[in-house]
Amino acid sequence: MRRTVGRGVLGVLRYKLVGEEPPSEPVSVFVAYPHTSWLDTPLMLGIAWASDLKPGFLAKKSIFRAPFGGLLRALGGIAVDRANPGTLVADLTERARSGRPLALVIAPEGTQGGQGNWKSGFYRIAQDADVPLVLGYVDKPTRTCGLGPSFRPSGDVRADMDRVRAFYADKHGARLMPSAVPSLREEDDEPPA
Repeated sequence: MRRTVGRGVLGVLRYKLVGEEPPSEPVSVFVAYPHTSWLDTPLMLGIAWASDLKPGFLAKKSIFRAPFGGLLRALGGIAVDRANPGTLVADLTERARSGRPLALVIAPEGTQGGQGNWKSGFYRIAQDADVPLVLGYVDKPTRTCGLGPSFRPSGDVRADMDRVRAFYADKHGARLMPSAVPSLREEDDEPPA
């Protein structure tokens, strides 16, 4: 049923699902990039459902109030208190370690069309929980979306991010606008290879 709904969402939004098969592991961190529009959320949910993944996604706590809070949680929403994010990565890592099926959808550039470094929580969660990163994307010029490669973080942040940058180099979001080049502050802390 979930697959049919996912394909229906993508069809209504006029996007074609292409790309690789999801990883066989029940738990993964699903990277959602580029993040340029409110449409990214339904598109990424459609991709996850059509790929038979059980998505969980982060959203600001304020939108979980009635009347939509219950629906958002049923769709996989996880409320984030932006004013007190202190234990978010640890809490999400623990959730990922539980082994219950979950594709934790994270838009690491943060706010739509962010221009700075990506937030590194997606990488730390995948590494600490020993689960794969799945590169999800939307590409408006081709009206395609889907899953790219998946891999476990190696701990070599720069090499892993080089893989991420290479994959996303030709991807453009649902709204054509500049997106942050995938980079993490942690790459600046590593000596060049």
